[in-house]
Amino acid sequence: MIVKTKFEVPAVDWGNGTSYRLLVAKDNMGFAVAHTVVRAGSKSPLQYRRHLEACYCISGRGMVIAGDVSYEIKPGVIYALDQHDEHFLIADPEADMELISVFNPPLRGDERHNLDSDGFSEY
Repeated sequence: MIVKTKFEVPAVDWGNGTSYRLLVAKDNMGFAVAHTVVRAGSKSPLQYRRHLEACYCISGRGMVIAGDVSYEIKPGVIYALDQHDEHFLIADPEADMELISVFNPPLRGDERHNLDSDGFSEY
C-alpha cells in the first residue's frame, strides 16, 4: 500500500502554479496523480503529446479552451484531454484554482512547462 500526503512530496513549479505529484511512474501504478494549483489570473497554453490527462476541480474557478470551444471549470467539474488536445487553462483572477490531475502513462514527477516559448507547452 502507498500512503502519502501532499506535504511529503516535492512541490514542483510547473509554470503557472504548483504541482504536488502524489503518484508518479516510480510508484508503479500505471498512472500519475497530482494536486495541481493553478495561479490566479494565469493563462497557460498546454498540450500533452505523450500523456492523456483528466482534471477534477476541487476549488476555485476558471476555464479550459480547446479549439473554439470553452468550458467553465468549477468545483465538481472534470475535464479529460483524450485526444492530446491543445488547450488553454485559465484561472479566475480572484483565486487560485485547484485540480486533481490524473495522467496516463504516469509522469516521472519532475516535468515542467516552458510557457515562455511560442505555441503550446508540452511534455
